[in-house]
Amino acid sequence: MIGLISATSAGAAARDRLAAAWPERTRVYEGPVGDAVRAAFAQCEQLVCFLATGAVVRLVAPLLGDKTSDPGVVCVDEGGRFAVSLVGGHGGGANELAREVGEVLGAEPVVTTATDAVGLPGLDTLGFPVEGDVAAVSRALLDGEPVALEAESAWPLPALKVAEEGEYTVRLTDGLVAAAEREVVLRPPSLVVGVGASKGAPVDEVLSLVEGVLRDAGLSAASVAELATVDAKSEEPGIVGAAQRLGVPLVTYSAEELAAVEVPNPSDAPLAAVGTPSVAEAAALVTGGELLVPKRKSERADGRPAMATCAVVRRPARGRLAVVGLGPGARDLLTPRAKAELRRAAVLVGLDQYVDQIRDLLRPGTRILESGLGAEEERARTAVAEARKGQAVALIGSGDAGVYAMASPALAEASDDIDVIGVPGVTAALAAAAILGAPLGHDHVSISLSDLHTPWEVIERRVRAAAEADIVVTFYNPRSRGRDWQLPKALAILAEHREPTTPVGVVRNASRPDESSRVTSLGSLDPATVDMMTVVTVGNTATRDIAGRMVTPRGYRWQAAEEGVR
Repeated sequence: MIGLISATSAGAAARDRLAAAWPERTRVYEGPVGDAVRAAFAQCEQLVCFLATGAVVRLVAPLLGDKTSDPGVVCVDEGGRFAVSLVGGHGGGANELAREVGEVLGAEPVVTTATDAVGLPGLDTLGFPVEGDVAAVSRALLDGEPVALEAESAWPLPALKVAEEGEYTVRLTDGLVAAAEREVVLRPPSLVVGVGASKGAPVDEVLSLVEGVLRDAGLSAASVAELATVDAKSEEPGIVGAAQRLGVPLVTYSAEELAAVEVPNPSDAPLAAVGTPSVAEAAALVTGGELLVPKRKSERADGRPAMATCAVVRRPARGRLAVVGLGPGARDLLTPRAKAELRRAAVLVGLDQYVDQIRDLLRPGTRILESGLGAEEERARTAVAEARKGQAVALIGSGDAGVYAMASPALAEASDDIDVIGVPGVTAALAAAAILGAPLGHDHVSISLSDLHTPWEVIERRVRAAAEADIVVTFYNPRSRGRDWQLPKALAILAEHREPTTPVGVVRNASRPDESSRVTSLGSLDPATVDMMTVVTVGNTATRDIAGRMVTPRGYRWQAAEEGVR
């Protein structure tokens, strides 16, 4: 929960805007400011104070304990111009909160954390449990001193400026090792613990077994990604409680799924009880991986039969491929999620001209693999190959990466051995439509007129279908020097079903500095004025030119009713 505190009417107005934007995330604290800050500090994970930074410093100073547990505090001035990350930049999430507040209020986020200020990821913000001398290693990264990365497995990390050797080390391991001097240890989520338990097994017995098995195997509990068991045990208090105390999710599988897993130690007891010859080993192995610890039983001090079993599997590292849509070109149409994925990537793959658009958003050390036009399939293969090496990869495309862009070839190349994240973007059709007015108010379709990959016969059949169905059509790739006849042919097909006065919108370089647009008609459009940087939108029989804007009514009944009134 985010506590909101203000002292004046101006601050309260900005506070209320934030509360209205985040009703489920925020709580307003009224009353004397000192009391409100103390209450929110004790009850909330984060605070946004619409107060002077000096006042907030004096109020929170006596409350500060440890940076790993203190809430993040953001200050917003009464003019709503700046959102200052004051306390808990990383541990309390104040840096990211300042950026989010800035997005809502139109304020400039002010982040002074050293790593954030120069674009380096904080070692405590990589999404892994972290141990060791974070301050010293971070300082070495900032100072440009050589920092070595020792990774026992290739888990996807953001770009880090690391070297093969150095006096400082970032170590990625699930082994039960203590961080050495000048070393940071990151714990990847590499371990899956399968658990079985008799009815009524105590939480302490299950937890003690898991922790003891991990310790004996030299494995860190911080690298446990999940506990896994059979569906029949999904509400067993001992297992549920152990997962909660370890702070990991409990994942369950059906008895049929577990029975199909080959295990070294099957047993008749679980087969009779829940329908599978193995619970602990099978639940740990069901998604693949290396069995590090075969089934072990708990030990009870009173000598009574064990009530819990567990097994441990190390799952293989999975690379991460984010397919990112950059939008039509304007920076303010690049989504916050896309920006976050660009900052997260260690490897960026893209068309050279698209890379140039966002190069300044990349973190130092990001490896850039760029190529020219016509190499789409090669870029897709490269991105997938890098992800399979365990890298965090961003594959970029214009507009929405899933619309005539890189998502299709990338996903056709990828298999289930990597994680794929789609990041939507504003398409050229949508950007052009916003400029033209509201041409897509009813059913619409996008058709590419490029026959480089699709036979013209197929394209023509689709254009005819759209024409006969009276659907608004947006043409991508309408005309190039080598393809100058396709657009006239497509317009002629539409003209067989629509009047010459049908509105047509033509937008070139939508949202970019040299943007141009016009609304013409089907009978007046000169195809020679169109090129590959242009999007052409042809209205349907209901589309109208109203005050120079293309408008397609939401439904024919609505239009008929309006015409009846006239």
